[in-house]
Amino acid sequence: MELGIGLFGLGTVGTGVVKILQQNSPQITERTGANLVVRHAVVHNLNKKRTGFVQDFPITDQPADILNNPDIQIVVEVMGGVSGAYDIIKQAITAKKHVVTANKDLIASHGQELANLANENGVDLYYEAAVAGGIPILRTLATSFTADEITRVAGIINGTSNFILTQMASNGLTYENALALAQEKGFAEADPTNDVAGFDAAYKLIILSNFAFGVQPVLGDVSISGITNLTDLDIEDAQSFGYGIKLLGVAQRVGDSNNAISIEVAPHLVPFDHPLATVHNENNAVLVNGESVGEVMLYGPGAGEMPTANSVLSDLTNVATNYTPGKPFNTFNQNLDLAKPSQRVARRFVVVDVADTPGAMYSVTGMFTSAKISFTDLKQTPAKNGYARLVALTYPASDAQLNVIKTTIRNADGINLVSEYKIFS
Repeated sequence: MELGIGLFGLGTVGTGVVKILQQNSPQITERTGANLVVRHAVVHNLNKKRTGFVQDFPITDQPADILNNPDIQIVVEVMGGVSGAYDIIKQAITAKKHVVTANKDLIASHGQELANLANENGVDLYYEAAVAGGIPILRTLATSFTADEITRVAGIINGTSNFILTQMASNGLTYENALALAQEKGFAEADPTNDVAGFDAAYKLIILSNFAFGVQPVLGDVSISGITNLTDLDIEDAQSFGYGIKLLGVAQRVGDSNNAISIEVAPHLVPFDHPLATVHNENNAVLVNGESVGEVMLYGPGAGEMPTANSVLSDLTNVATNYTPGKPFNTFNQNLDLAKPSQRVARRFVVVDVADTPGAMYSVTGMFTSAKISFTDLKQTPAKNGYARLVALTYPASDAQLNVIKTTIRNADGINLVSEYKIFS
């Protein structure tokens, strides 16, 4: 059986898809029983030079060349963006073509709608490559945890921010210099906001939450803070207590009956002896906690031509192996309430600048006492420019308790909240 592929986008990932198909064609056919052939590619820029594969198919800039071609059964969308990709995928599904995409922004925003449309039209919609590059986390959640109840899915799911934090922690670079190095190496865009502000990780966490918990969160349901305000002093202080700092996406059940879900992207302190602390540079890792299995970690490259293309091929071979009327990638659905601030509990790393005046330090400890937050460790640096830096590690405290502290400090003289991060365990 021969299956024709129409490719939207022939950049880094699209080129990788063609390379793997051309290099490993006999192996793919042997394992799937189908000969997967790229019949057409549609790109934005026809003048761009493309190398690394044999161009044995036409390349145009007209979507209809794929969408109206009866010899193309599978559409692969790796061109990026939301609005244009959304229209193309809708048209492809309506034309009864299976779809494979790596578009996390699109799936996080319109995934449920497109999945329902694919189900109505009897075709597949797969998007393994949308989360964590070459790590097969979505299919693992969809197939290997069906009999278990997942309590938490968490991890490093943005390679750009992880590269920056690694360079700051290991090589003493400032945030600005680490970002410049990431851009030089191609790990960060000219405008890195989507990565460093946490939005890229948030889109991925939305998709992970759907697979792990059967919920349908939107971006507004995710508490998001990035790494742009993190300083080398924060990293040094965290290290002095035995922690590294990682930007983590964490979705977990909370509440007395585990009937609510907390979804958050933020820098976290991670103990040096925790597996996530050993994930460096552009690599990703995802932890899954299940009531039966305990804790499982999947680790690998979170981006790049061949790792991401390999995830696209995983979806393509799945379509080819089960070439029958489509079934949804993920069918898990349930209702969970969003966690309240009082239900989001963790140990904390809190940094406060305190004026070097009599009674100021006593005022800070009094604020924490009033909020019923106790310390496990305290570190105070000598006063500089009239202020001392107080670093506190706390016992478990809720977001609601921290909000009391933040409000009190905002209204206080001579006290400034510098940083506040959760401690991951």
